[in-house]
Amino acid sequence: MRNLLLASAALLASLTATGCIVESRPAYVAPAGGWVELGSRTVHGRRGVDRDVIAVGRREGRFRVLQFVVERSSLEMFDMIVYFGDGSVYSPPTQLVFRPGQASQVIDLPGGARIIRKVEFRYRNLPGGGNARVVLLGS
Repeated sequence: MRNLLLASAALLASLTATGCIVESRPAYVAPAGGWVELGSRTVHGRRGVDRDVIAVGRREGRFRVLQFVVERSSLEMFDMIVYFGDGSVYSPPTQLVFRPGQASQVIDLPGGARIIRKVEFRYRNLPGGGNARVVLLGS
């Protein structure tokens, strides 16, 4: 089991060097501190590329990592911007295609544990499904 975990970690580390990836397993495998749901949006994407914001805030606490989970329908995410409590922003390289039940990789935030004000993302629903639900998790 330990060898499997080490091999998985090495593979994930090599894939993250190229930007965000999509995992084909549910995202609710929590890091040591556990996941907290920071918010969700049912996205419509009727006008081609659309934009949504998930407001977070000081009451949720400080976070070191984020992860997106997409439910109900397929979705293509073009980019995301994380707005921190101190006014700084972080925009990891993102161009992901999610199927229902898939999650982004764990996204490490710069600067240690930080308050997140909001996360903005641009996306479009993919043909053949309904409206996707995007869930933002933090730890």
